Amino acid sequence: MANTEVILTSKIHNLGAEADIVKVRTGYARNFLIPQGKALEVTPAALRRINILKAKRAEREAQEMNEAQGLASKIGKIKLDLELETGETGKAFGSITATDIADKLRAALGGGVEIDRHKIHLERPIKESGKHEVTVKLHHDITATLVVNVTAKGAAPAGEGAEAAEEEKPAGGFKAKAKARHKKPEAKPEAPAE
Repeated sequence: MANTEVILTSKIHNLGAEADIVKVRTGYARNFLIPQGKALEVTPAALRRINILKAKRAEREAQEMNEAQGLASKIGKIKLDLELETGETGKAFGSITATDIADKLRAALGGGVEIDRHKIHLERPIKESGKHEVTVKLHHDITATLVVNVTAKGAAPAGEGAEAAEEEKPAGGFKAKAKARHKKPEAKPEAPAE
């Protein structure tokens, strides 16, 4: 397949930013990028225009950096309180994920700021109560640290849960699970031998 080089005039996800010269499929350039005004053909006039595009790119990146720094300072001051559903013995039902944190963070910031759940970095979903520090990557150079306080919801008070668990145990120490019973396929009647 034929490829062609184009100069991008706007930032395109997974392709490049303003003033980048990229190689793309000819059809993609001819049918989408150039008619939409997102790219220019590589010509001597377009190469002279690169300086204007570089200035536009630097301005956009500086603005994104300033917005990210402002948002990072706001996020650093926020402490989120989340509840984790637990049983009588304190075992968690489910977990707190990046989506839960993103929703709660959006509400805490007033709903005007959209935080993508993919920017919230969790090693694994939170399944324990207590304080947890979560990092939010806002820009390739800027990260914010968010404090999430997780409380157990539905847990029995400290002394009662252990006593109730001991009362339920049978004399042998544990209760064996019932074995699964599978139906055996019925044998087909054999035809009489002739």
